[in-house]
Amino acid sequence: MQFSTLTSHARRLGLASAALLAPAIAFAQDAAAAAPVPDKGDTTFMFISTILVLFMAVPGLGLFYGGLVRAKNMLSVLMQCTVVAASVMIIWVLYGYSFAFGGSESPFFGGFAKMFLAGVTKDSTAATFTKGVVIPEYIFMLFQMTFAAITPALILGAFAERIKFSAAVLFCILWVTVVYFPVAHMVWDAKGYLFGLGALDFAGGTVVHINAGVSGLIGAIMVGKRTGYGKDMMAPHSMTLTYVGAAMLWFGWFGFNAGSNLEASSGAMLATVNTFVATAAATLSWCVVEAFTRGKSSMLGAASGMIAGLVAVTPAAGIVGPMGAIVLGVVVSPLCYFFVSVVKNKFGYDDTADVFGVHGVGGMFGAIATGIFASASLGGVGYAEGQTMAGQVMVQIQAVVITILWTGIGSAILYKIVDVIVGLRVPVEAEREGLDLASHGEAAYHS
Repeated sequence: MQFSTLTSHARRLGLASAALLAPAIAFAQDAAAAAPVPDKGDTTFMFISTILVLFMAVPGLGLFYGGLVRAKNMLSVLMQCTVVAASVMIIWVLYGYSFAFGGSESPFFGGFAKMFLAGVTKDSTAATFTKGVVIPEYIFMLFQMTFAAITPALILGAFAERIKFSAAVLFCILWVTVVYFPVAHMVWDAKGYLFGLGALDFAGGTVVHINAGVSGLIGAIMVGKRTGYGKDMMAPHSMTLTYVGAAMLWFGWFGFNAGSNLEASSGAMLATVNTFVATAAATLSWCVVEAFTRGKSSMLGAASGMIAGLVAVTPAAGIVGPMGAIVLGVVVSPLCYFFVSVVKNKFGYDDTADVFGVHGVGGMFGAIATGIFASASLGGVGYAEGQTMAGQVMVQIQAVVITILWTGIGSAILYKIVDVIVGLRVPVEAEREGLDLASHGEAAYHS
């Protein structure tokens, strides 16, 4: 019985009878005082962060990928990004949140306890990193939902311009269920396997970028090259839109990284600073590398460096210091550039938007480098008691390898299943016509 209800009963019964209720009223007062009350400032901060991450997916990622494909496939990319994100949002509230954060004791699976958001109400709360400070569980659930929605959408860029719309959506639905939710549980849930090992991943180097990058590489290989790849002109149709999309991603990424602190504290501000400087350093670094190797710096290169820097700093955002973040940005661009311009051509796989070269490689580098620059001697927040730099780096490598194996094997199986059910590729005639008309019956541009 609530304190206010007990008090009203006491008033109706009179003072003598009310005295009998005094112990119960005192107990209710103590319970009310002990109940955690969500911090309004932190709740507002998490609300803004959640909306910023949504802005990354719709429309940021869609415009970034859309500008990179040919004009006849622009709408197909926008549709895939939008419908996949919307599908995962529904799946998340049905069972995804439970599978990732359902309270299970399993190191690999969150359980069934919170399916259909059972037990998640306007009064339930989620803990932050400060003892005794909480936020509404609804906003924690929604913030994590936006991560789940954008991650499979990242994969779509790897096989853009030739995959069936139904295959893209079906694969992403299966993929979040089999790959994303378990990895999110392993890394971010207190009972998770990689969490227990002490792996550091502030905002998703393993969960988001390695996951999506490796799955994108498997998809690019299994779906196959675009018809005419290496022969026909396949240059991006609008670097203007790609730049707009990249800028939206950088803007929204502050929600992605700072929001992962779960409260509006100094930790969030550290993540904000690092998101600024690592991205700026990586943008400049890519431009310099291109100037030396090609003689000119390109807008595509600047946008690619921007994303590479964001990817590299994601696992490190609230863990390393600003100088460490700058080093991350400077180093990640030459590494990703090498994979995009040399390794991809050497092996001949057709990764349309360089999902593996930027997200996969950048995510692996960022995850491992986090183990180095977390050191207090290098400006980071320091290691857990008894941990050393070498030990932390080994843990980070272990987390990277486990993530690669989980998503690589799981994705390969799922691509094959989808191929059997609906087929992965559109017919050659539809590919030549363009997926906008062939799959959606409309065109992005009219002359």
